[in-house]
Amino acid sequence: MLYHIVFIRDTNMPTLSAISPLDGRYQAETEALLPYMSESALYRARVQVEVEYLIFLSRARKLDWVPPLDAPQQATLRQLYRNWSLASAEGVAAWDRKINHDVKAVEYWLRDRLTELGLEHWHELVHWALTSEDVNNLAYALLLQGARDRVILPNLQAIYAILRSFARDEADTAMLARTHGQPATPTTLGKEMNVFAHRLHRAMDGIAAIKLTGKLNGATGTYAAQVAAAPQIDWPTFSRGFIRMLELDPILLTTQIEPHDTIAELCDAIRRANVILLDLDMDIWRYISDGYFLQQALPHEVGSSTMPHKVNPIDFENSEGNLHLANALLELFARKLPISRLQRDLSDSTMMRSVGVALGYCLVAYSRTIKGLNKLSVNHPLLLQTVQAHPEVLAEAIQTILRREQYPEPYEVLKHLTRGQTPTLTDIHAFIAELQVNPEVRDELLALVPEQYLGIAPALARLAP
Repeated sequence: MLYHIVFIRDTNMPTLSAISPLDGRYQAETEALLPYMSESALYRARVQVEVEYLIFLSRARKLDWVPPLDAPQQATLRQLYRNWSLASAEGVAAWDRKINHDVKAVEYWLRDRLTELGLEHWHELVHWALTSEDVNNLAYALLLQGARDRVILPNLQAIYAILRSFARDEADTAMLARTHGQPATPTTLGKEMNVFAHRLHRAMDGIAAIKLTGKLNGATGTYAAQVAAAPQIDWPTFSRGFIRMLELDPILLTTQIEPHDTIAELCDAIRRANVILLDLDMDIWRYISDGYFLQQALPHEVGSSTMPHKVNPIDFENSEGNLHLANALLELFARKLPISRLQRDLSDSTMMRSVGVALGYCLVAYSRTIKGLNKLSVNHPLLLQTVQAHPEVLAEAIQTILRREQYPEPYEVLKHLTRGQTPTLTDIHAFIAELQVNPEVRDELLALVPEQYLGIAPALARLAP
């Protein structure tokens, strides 16, 4: 239940003075996260929780001392967060500087707005029987849900779409595989790209499937204040209904804090997707190094300060570095956030504020991978030449067929011919000609060529998740 916000960055913060590159050099690439991971966004989400809680209270049947809010009044209140602006955030921040409490600042700012709207009768119902964590945990869950669904997953989907396009277009493009860095059974470029596409698709499903939780149960999770003031209400049912209304999963049994277990799950899930992209970045880097991929040379760019010929794989290298930064933080959050001393400590507070930093590094990495992939073209002649230059990879096929024919010790025979050697296709054909096998088998062996020894790789390249 997070509404789309048009967020305008504060232009008073020059990028050259920023400490973090996310707000400096990479500012344009992290812009999409501002409606979810900025301080203004956090203020807005808190206002959303407070407003919706006030409306929910006004609808409770057994709270006859709570004045009802009619439909126009409810709509007016909702405009306070739906029409959020930089001025709104500055108003809350002014209260925060005055009282040094960011959640209470939201309450006081909201009470001011109620006065302006002629709704003073509801002043004491703002933040009624809530602890700060009741508001914060729901606000963060809404923000993370929005960032995941509207920023992280769409960017991963963009990478996936490019990989699937490569998989389809290059399904039949033979490529020498390498295991342990050495020439191995040929594959196709499309099949290798589809491996990454399928892995990423599975990871995206895992990210999307996580249901973020929320709690609304008071200072130590006992509903004590609510029960003291209104014992006639079934507060666990009330809590469950409110949290589900926010499109979050309710958790009823907690200490003061929501335990952050699902946030940890989300961090782990994003980290796993990032590991797949690290693997992709490193493989693409090697394919560029081997000449399998060519990069578009932009005329205005410089590859080296001293070597004019260079077109470096900078996008994939930049992505790799930012993915490592993101994963270091995501792993830390997943390990630390679910831990809190006794019923509450504040060590999670500053860390929760930094979750956006991890997502910022993710977003920079994703944008660089997308940019790099879009600059690639396939060097088809070199791919074919390379696979044809290694006919020794046919040794696997030959010895496997000979095993089928019960030929004595074919593995050892082929090992003597090929291991550590560089036989030509002519050498291999001469070897086949001397084998004591049926003519049909000999013809089967002679028909083998490296660029066609692909198994079902072309079909696998076209396989959809």
